[in-house]
Amino acid sequence: MNVPAVNLRPMLAETETQWKANLERLFATMQFVLGEQVRAFEAEFAAASGARFAVATGSGTAALELCLREAEVPRGTEVITTALTSLFTAQAIRSAGAKPRFADVNPETLLIDPEDVSARISRRTAALLPVHLYGQACDLKTLGALARRTGIPLIQDACQAHGLRIGNKPLTAWSAWVAYSFYPTKNLPCLGDGGAVLTNRARAAERLRVLRDGGRRGDQIARLCAINSRLDEMQTCYLRAFLPRLGEWQAKRLHAASLYDEALAGCGAIRPIRTGADSVRHLYVVRAKRRNDLRAHLRRHGIAVAVHYPAPLHLQPAFADCGLRRGDLPQAEKACREILSLPVWPHISEAAVLHVAEHVRAFYTRAPRRRRIESV
Repeated sequence: MNVPAVNLRPMLAETETQWKANLERLFATMQFVLGEQVRAFEAEFAAASGARFAVATGSGTAALELCLREAEVPRGTEVITTALTSLFTAQAIRSAGAKPRFADVNPETLLIDPEDVSARISRRTAALLPVHLYGQACDLKTLGALARRTGIPLIQDACQAHGLRIGNKPLTAWSAWVAYSFYPTKNLPCLGDGGAVLTNRARAAERLRVLRDGGRRGDQIARLCAINSRLDEMQTCYLRAFLPRLGEWQAKRLHAASLYDEALAGCGAIRPIRTGADSVRHLYVVRAKRRNDLRAHLRRHGIAVAVHYPAPLHLQPAFADCGLRRGDLPQAEKACREILSLPVWPHISEAAVLHVAEHVRAFYTRAPRRRRIESV
């Protein structure tokens, strides 16, 4: 049995009537940039997420950059984020003119460690940028207190956390800027790049719309130093069809993750990362002994697995000037040597989940026998 990392075909099939109708309307209007599909999706996404406003962007990376720009983070200052995340989080900080400063992670959840963040705040720190990694909720209560105490903005990277609420509160209840990605692997995907910013502040939403469109307000006058990052109308045709199914698809994703939990229980060589009750389980991530050998074993059996992420950001060449060396963030570094993402998506079958788990367990149960034979 081949098990892909993600499969969008069932999602497209279930919503075909809706996205086809949206596309027909788009081609009837022939307005392909900042038209009625984007406006409708912004209203629908904001309502579904418990926010007052949504501003759609060309990517999740651009959404983060625009948050930093709208928050007026000064150029040359530092933004603290986690060392264990997608490289695009740090690239967005760079693009906004700031410098990433990396913090270590909690070894159980792999989320940014508030104590380490507190230790790294300095006079040059201009913002905190926690990441709701793998669809898990960061400790926004502690991080928010740090931000208020130091008078700096808290900007949330929720690019892997569609539908996430913390204590039944929407993420916009915790800070004024929440950035999302709609990359095809996300819980709420489109068929290319896309992103959005959620906010409860009317002024922030207005400025974000200007900042995403070259500094314009519907004319040809640049009022701010800005960028060009507008969500494509065609992508919103799919997003509008997918959004009403998000809750249903989230429930299926959680069920698949719970099956993994049960099937891998007692396998001492595998340790799923700790997740809270609020997690939307964007990825199913385990820490594995002999991770690379296990990955090769699963791929030989047609099971698509991935590593999110293979190198902490402070050890990547693009961020070598950030002042950290190997050994400075030990928890993130150790995690990157052990983590493995197993296939999970809303329509993965129970049989596929059990098939993956069976091959994981088989890898570890066979390995000791080989070692004993070789030692004779």
